[in-house]
Amino acid sequence: MRNRYLDLLRAVATVRVVVYHLTGWAALTVIFPAMSVMFALAGSLMAASIDRFGVWSVERRLRRLLPSLWVLGLVIAVPAMLIAGTPFDVHLLLWGFPLVDPEATGWWMQSLSHAWYLRDFLWFVLLSPLALPVFRRFPLASVLTPYLVLVFLEFSGFVFPAVARDLALYGGAWLLGFAHHDGHLRRLSRKRLFTLAAALAIPGAAWVITHPGPRGYDLNDIPLGNALWSAAFILVALGVAPMVREHRALTVLNARALTIYLWHIPIIVAVNQVGQAHGLPLSGWVGISWRAVVVVMLLGVVLAAVGWVEDVAAGRRPQLVPGRKRLPVPVSPAPASVSPGAYEEVAASRA
Repeated sequence: MRNRYLDLLRAVATVRVVVYHLTGWAALTVIFPAMSVMFALAGSLMAASIDRFGVWSVERRLRRLLPSLWVLGLVIAVPAMLIAGTPFDVHLLLWGFPLVDPEATGWWMQSLSHAWYLRDFLWFVLLSPLALPVFRRFPLASVLTPYLVLVFLEFSGFVFPAVARDLALYGGAWLLGFAHHDGHLRRLSRKRLFTLAAALAIPGAAWVITHPGPRGYDLNDIPLGNALWSAAFILVALGVAPMVREHRALTVLNARALTIYLWHIPIIVAVNQVGQAHGLPLSGWVGISWRAVVVVMLLGVVLAAVGWVEDVAAGRRPQLVPGRKRLPVPVSPAPASVSPGAYEEVAASRA
């Protein structure tokens, strides 16, 4: 049975990511740290999948993740880059399996800048069958390890590869997803839960305030503050899980979350460039309003065109709009039993 509250969190995270990239409002990263929440939700679902399917859960997750990426990367972006004059490089094939950042050139460098999420997601999925047994044997030490590594990176000044840095930044969120699935958060009393969240949020907020990034208090530029604040948010969001009723909007957003994530940046970049070329306002309420309308309309077109790929990848019947209830097939009523004497009466009446 689906957990509609987790669906709600994923839907809100998806919308928040789009709004953030459309507006650039740094406050959104504090109000709702969407990326960490998405990794935590994925960690919880991955633990459930491992419990059910074992190591084959990796294949199932990759099968749901990669086809939508292939449509954007290998079918559209890579051919477009080659047509634009980009020389063929084997690194372009990483769009098929992005263990490291795939190569992008020209317009696609900005339009596909969000592919780091899929790279990190892929690593977390591959490592989960090994990480989950370790977590279950040493839960507290396992959760603390990514945060301790992040503290070391912050104060040592060492430069690590992007993948290793992100595994430390978001690994704690993924493991908190494990904790949610295994019931650790549910077993905490409200007092202990909120106390632990405050113990993380206060130093996290203090670090953010004293170490602003180039965009101010945007958590994306402040890794340690991001990790601590996000951990506190996840503890509260997953530890306090109210009942949520099923809603069509939740079904649509969850069934198309990956397509929305993959395509919203290219659409926003294209809309911004067209608006700039024609002298249209891009900032302020006027600029944000018209761009939001156009982006939502174009996203709708993309979802109608390629959103069904997510249905196929998940083993569902492809639908233009997910969640549509199928009309029941009318069944003709069975004929009533007829007594043998009735045929004789009918025959006599016709004679």
